[in-house]
Amino acid sequence: MAIERTFSILKPDATRRNLSGAINAMIEAAGLRIVAQKRVLMTRPQAETFYAVHKDRPFFAELVATMTAGPVVVQVLEGEDAIRRYREVLGATDPAKADPGTVRKKFALSISENSAHGSDSPETAAIEIEQFFSGNEIVG
Repeated sequence: MAIERTFSILKPDATRRNLSGAINAMIEAAGLRIVAQKRVLMTRPQAETFYAVHKDRPFFAELVATMTAGPVVVQVLEGEDAIRRYREVLGATDPAKADPGTVRKKFALSISENSAHGSDSPETAAIEIEQFFSGNEIVG
């Protein structure tokens, strides 16, 4: 299987509770490498661009507000089948439906404050990575 990259965001609810290290430990325990990482305060335009696919959904405004409420940690993860593996580490979007031992089961406060985001496809990962990182910031 080929090495691929995926994009991750540790959301404001996680950074507010100092969970970045605990989540990073779960990422690394799953065999994924963190090849880029930085803490940023996402602006409203950045959040609106990032979640543009949900623009017409009723939860869009809440999503943008949640993502701009505090700092986030944006990351590029690398490994074999990284997208699928990271989504397994995250668990279901709804923490009540997430498997035991996943990030969202362990740390999420609600569906909207579910602690982390992960790309859902190689195409999405490429777009999301490009929004937050330049090539020389990713060191594998």
